[in-house]
Amino acid sequence: MPVLVASDLDRTLIYSSAALALTMPDARAPRLLCVEVHEARPLSYMTETAAQLLTDLGDATVFVPTTTRTRKQYQRINLPGPPPKYAICANGGHLLVDGVTDADWHTGVQARLADECAPLAQVREHLERSADPAWVRKHRVAEDLFAYLVVERELLPEDWVKELAVWAEDRGWTVSLQGRKIYAVPQPLTKSAAVREVARRTGAELTLAAGDSLLDADLLLAADRGWRPGHGELADTDWTAPAISALPERGVMAGERIAREFLRAARQG
Repeated sequence: MPVLVASDLDRTLIYSSAALALTMPDARAPRLLCVEVHEARPLSYMTETAAQLLTDLGDATVFVPTTTRTRKQYQRINLPGPPPKYAICANGGHLLVDGVTDADWHTGVQARLADECAPLAQVREHLERSADPAWVRKHRVAEDLFAYLVVERELLPEDWVKELAVWAEDRGWTVSLQGRKIYAVPQPLTKSAAVREVARRTGAELTLAAGDSLLDADLLLAADRGWRPGHGELADTDWTAPAISALPERGVMAGERIAREFLRAARQG
């Protein structure tokens, strides 16, 4: 039976220059491979060792990139290894098969959101009304499924995010702070649901997962084994579960460690 590997991307496998956390002397820094270019500028990286591990992983498993990114944002990433047959975008809102949205899956997601949580328009209106322009740089909607803000972290009032989380939970939504972005995502919109669908289609009996944020918690809990890096929302709150390994590495070296753990577990699996 195939092994399914479902991994978050940003700050889990790939890293912006601001998130690399290269704490070693310059002469000992790892060689990096650029895996994303945006507007003619390099944006995201892996170590070259991680890139080789991911290539080996793609040959040995069903590797499924599992991201909150929109489809357009995901498709500008050029990961090493064979092109994944399946990818999960918009936090589970879109299941891509050979790069194309599975329309039936997306229709089912939309129906669940309409039944189980407050509408996106209500959340957008609350964000527009309550967020202070002094620290908000952008208001964004992703795939007509969820909303996020781009903020100046040093100006962001700590209590505001907590208050937003309480407001959102009462309406069936989840709030996640990742870097300079604050996400408001419907609770029924989950990576785990889409991963279970891929497992069903592929017949995988072992699922491995990794992620760093609150939006990855359901993904990790749905896997047989999971890993989280030493940075991010889950590390900051000491989040853990019986089948989850909390890694000490931070930044791009955590991405390399996660790729290595994936490959080791898949070979043992």
